[in-house]
Amino acid sequence: MRLIADIGGTNVRFAVMSPGGRPRYVTHFKCADYRSFPAAIDAYLAHLQLDPPPSGAAFAVAAPVLGDRVRFTNNTWAFSIDGVRRRYGFADLQVINDFSAIALAIPRLRASDRRKIGAGRAIKHAAIGVIGPGTGLGVSGLIWTGRHFVPLASEGGKVTLPPFDDFEAEILQRLRREFAHVSAERLLSGDGLALLYRAIGDVRGHTVRPLSAKTITTRARSGECATCRLTINAFCAMLGTIAADLALTLGALGGMYIAGGIVPKFGPLFVRSPFRKRFESKGRFSRYLAGIPTYLITHPNPGLEGLGYLIESRPDA
Repeated sequence: MRLIADIGGTNVRFAVMSPGGRPRYVTHFKCADYRSFPAAIDAYLAHLQLDPPPSGAAFAVAAPVLGDRVRFTNNTWAFSIDGVRRRYGFADLQVINDFSAIALAIPRLRASDRRKIGAGRAIKHAAIGVIGPGTGLGVSGLIWTGRHFVPLASEGGKVTLPPFDDFEAEILQRLRREFAHVSAERLLSGDGLALLYRAIGDVRGHTVRPLSAKTITTRARSGECATCRLTINAFCAMLGTIAADLALTLGALGGMYIAGGIVPKFGPLFVRSPFRKRFESKGRFSRYLAGIPTYLITHPNPGLEGLGYLIESRPDA
């Protein structure tokens, strides 16, 4: 049995998995409730009381995996891969980027685990792109080797956010007074949604009081706040720009997938948003992008499913 964990900037999701099975005993913890990642592992294992304990593990982390030391981008945790392996006596421990894990989940998704947005038809075994706003902005992709898909480890959420039109140029001009670099993640994330709301208020000459991403989304969905609705539409349009750039970069004729915790909360607003129109708005390459399907992942724990795929792909799993 293997322990699997998907560790984001805000939440950590744990499960265990046996060979040939699916993730079981899925539990979510708030990262802020635990002083360290091992402390969260201890709490999960103490809750399950497994006998024998897991013999190995696989973790998806919202951070670059560049060596033994993992430092998270959007929370205070850090850990040593070898230290965790030795502490728990794992025979093997695999650590990959969290969006690489989500990418690996895509071949395992059922029809009910995704919602198609717009037209287009996927080409079998073509490259696949993945992007997702959450605490940060995750980016990955899948490349077919001739025998199986390989995920891409990426920090693509940190690319510079380009303006599509004069309205977006005004927004970015204001933000550049505060930030040396306005990345895609700066706006296409939970904190970014709140920042975008404030910037749009400035552009329109309105003084707006600070609102959380949750409040902006709720008020936009209820129709009680026009600036909130405009913020959601601007967010989705900008996401369409970055998703299209990724699709062109990868040649993602196998489809573009939207993950993360932010967009599913938009509900029908996302379907009606400018996302798909903006995705296809690339001048001479509009027709190319119109042929690429875009999907919203609705599975609650795609990272855990991807770790399951990773474990199953090992000959000793």
